[in-house]
Amino acid sequence: MKRYEVVKEPIQAQPYIDLVLDGGIGAVTVFTGHVREWTHGVRTLYLSYEAYVPMAEKKLAEIGREIEERWPLTRTAIAHRIGELHISDIAVVIVVASPHRKAAYEANEYAIERIKQIVPIWKKEIWEDGEEWIGNQAKKPNVRE
Repeated sequence: MKRYEVVKEPIQAQPYIDLVLDGGIGAVTVFTGHVREWTHGVRTLYLSYEAYVPMAEKKLAEIGREIEERWPLTRTAIAHRIGELHISDIAVVIVVASPHRKAAYEANEYAIERIKQIVPIWKKEIWEDGEEWIGNQAKKPNVRE
């Protein structure tokens, strides 16, 4: 297990928490992004995530470095799952450990926004009546995992 990784298996948050804890930590924030069934009145059956894994992991680590520079003494761990994910599955976990809660909250929110901006992971929503690449993922280039 690494602090920044793309995985195919279900995500559990606790191992990522364990990676960033130490005696100087006073706050840990954990964000888990889950597959939801309904979006704007449309029922999702499942999501399919794809990634250019080597670059995605490099970009996750880059986000970690950005956070640790912007919020000193803060440590992060981020995992994103790929493959077919069903309702309530965890797609992403972001763990931020910091001496103080404000930095942990701010850095965690920063991390999810940066993931959406720079990490080459693409999401396809599969509905009862069709499917579509969503968000920035609609511009998915032809890359191989």
